Amino acid sequence: MASPLLQLEHVTKRFGRVVIAEDLSLTVGPGETVGIVGPNGAGKTSLFGLISGDLAPGAGEVRFGGRTVTRLDAAARCRLGIGRTYQVPRPFGDMTVFENVLVAAQQGGGLRRRPSYAAAVAALERTGMPGQANVPAERLGLLQRKRLELARALATQPTLLLLDEVAGGLTDPEVAQLVEIVRGVNAEGTAVIWIEHVVRALTPVVGRLMCLAGGVFVGDGEPAAVLADPAVREVFLGTEVTAALAGGSLEPSSADGGPEAAPPAEGDGAVGGNRSEP
Repeated sequence: MASPLLQLEHVTKRFGRVVIAEDLSLTVGPGETVGIVGPNGAGKTSLFGLISGDLAPGAGEVRFGGRTVTRLDAAARCRLGIGRTYQVPRPFGDMTVFENVLVAAQQGGGLRRRPSYAAAVAALERTGMPGQANVPAERLGLLQRKRLELARALATQPTLLLLDEVAGGLTDPEVAQLVEIVRGVNAEGTAVIWIEHVVRALTPVVGRLMCLAGGVFVGDGEPAAVLADPAVREVFLGTEVTAALAGGSLEPSSADGGPEAAPPAEGDGAVGGNRSEP
């Protein structure tokens, strides 16, 4: 069996009386795809902060690639192979799409000269954005900003990609495009952990689904089984899960009942110093 890529061992994080993570343990293997769902305020974005280094745990240990990274900051973890997106894309608006991705390759991934340019080009090709390379980022629409956010994360050449609400606010056809991009990234060996309220985006991609509520996991397993779990439905979905939803259909269904609109951002950030808030 391959060694775990990511391990959280009994991680706890509190802000006063607010519990962000309560004795959380999580193991993700190389190339694995994991989806995380849960109600607003469940601590999902904060969990990414604990993994990426934006937040330091009050207790517990974070291991990545066989080494302890608990005390490493976000920049150091990024260079080890942890890349992430943020809920609300905030590119450098007065820079071109290519310049945004190049900054990510150089400052996030630690690449220089030709390798950084090659990584930027590859990220744009992977996300279908080479035609927008010279467009100022401030001119991009929502879908293109989401693609750019993903391209910036990919330019750091991660072995673990953290996706935070990348499907929020998009139409079903636009979500389907993002799903294919993520599938392709994972097919090349990158492990993916994807937080999402658009549940239909997750089920065609992830092999494992987890539900986070109140800083603890209340469901973990095969997506259809987790979505059908009464405890998960109670804290997250609130209604019966339709066969189409559990099967991963991207077709709209009036019976889905689950929240699909992007919630108010729990936090945001980007290459260059922005950080998420709890």
